[in-house]
Amino acid sequence: MTMQTRGPAPQSGARIVGAATKLPDGPGPSVMAADTLDAEDVVNPAGESLGKVKHIMLDVQRGTVAYAVLSFGGFLGMGDKLFAIPWHALQLDVENKRFILNIDKDVLKKAPGFDKDHWPSMGDLHWAEQVHTYYTVDPYWH
Repeated sequence: MTMQTRGPAPQSGARIVGAATKLPDGPGPSVMAADTLDAEDVVNPAGESLGKVKHIMLDVQRGTVAYAVLSFGGFLGMGDKLFAIPWHALQLDVENKRFILNIDKDVLKKAPGFDKDHWPSMGDLHWAEQVHTYYTVDPYWH
């Protein structure tokens, strides 16, 4: 019987910024419950609000986080447009309890999105490739 050794996994998750050098007791920031990240604000590097995280989408077969679903626009939750943001396109800003997405607000407005009643087939690799290309990040499954 041969034993395989594995090297370090490639960086594929949301980068953490602003974290203390000493890991705190309990969960976070490296391992957290997904529902604690729902409703987190998302801003761009200029500090402009891009919306809020509504859902964390898991790729169950690969055992990884695939997307954060971002809600943007609308008023009081009405008319919001949803966007599947590749997880590793985000940075988790621990100190300010928000995510940072390196995209201009006008570019986000033109991004491929959907509404709450018409979700895309997120398992469709053609769709997923287009989303990752739009946000200029490599697909997480490569």
